Amino acid sequence: MTTSPTIRNSSTLPVSWWKSSASGAQSDCVECGIVDADHIAVRDSKVPSGPALVVGRGALAAMVGAVGAGLL
Repeated sequence: MTTSPTIRNSSTLPVSWWKSSASGAQSDCVECGIVDADHIAVRDSKVPSGPALVVGRGALAAMVGAVGAGLL
């Protein structure tokens, strides 16, 4: 990936954003978007033109697994 791991304005990314179906209409949540075959962008759903963090699929899967296991 040739881009920075942090994107200042996530609305400029050519991705389709989604959030968990478990998120309520007024919940604090994050949205994800597929950047390419190896990277996912993550942003605050309340600030769609705010920054996004771009991480590898494996890193995101490890973090979600650790949160689910109560390790984070």
